[in-house]
Amino acid sequence: MIKANNIQKSFGDLKVLKGVSLEVNKGEIVSIVGASGAGKSTLLHIIGTLDRADSGDILLNGIQVGELSDRKIAEFRNKHIGFVFQFHHLLPEFTALENICIPAFLGGKGKKEAENMAMELLDFMNLTERSNHKPSELSGGEQQRVAVARALINRPSVILADEPSGNLDSSSSVELHNLFFRLRDAFMQTYIIVTHNLDLANMADRKLTIKDGIIEN
Repeated sequence: MIKANNIQKSFGDLKVLKGVSLEVNKGEIVSIVGASGAGKSTLLHIIGTLDRADSGDILLNGIQVGELSDRKIAEFRNKHIGFVFQFHHLLPEFTALENICIPAFLGGKGKKEAENMAMELLDFMNLTERSNHKPSELSGGEQQRVAVARALINRPSVILADEPSGNLDSSSSVELHNLFFRLRDAFMQTYIIVTHNLDLANMADRKLTIKDGIIEN
């Protein structure tokens, strides 16, 4: 599903990634751990096509994304990749339902189809009764579950999560990570999760450690 080969990335004189290679299988949940500044988020952004590597190749579903134009990359990202960040980035003026629908609208879905898909996801996450609530009316855990639903609305094959439980209490963190496993089992999606929480990282099918710009294991 995901193959990275000898990924290198520098910012000025700072070499952040020094030849990272990895493979992730379809339906696998992989966690990436490491100290701050080790290159975890940079790697995730490159895999997710939000940034480009200086050298090396990224294949997603057999497609070499580095060779796509910016427009094609944007289309590919919208269809095939979902993102969950530490900060949920929900738009405060919109309801939970409306926030979830936004990527579907960007992908060309009609209002009724998008809303039906969003309600299915809200039901899966036990948030049906919160569909018309704005982010300020939701708990932190509920906001993050809405953000996860937004990431899933276009049925992406890959979900990339960057410190998704970083702003949650321990109970909500465990609940969120258990949700990822339920979603994987239901939709056979592939997850890469960057986290500082070793207890949660150890729940993954496989844990990778990045240190000084390379993967140790």
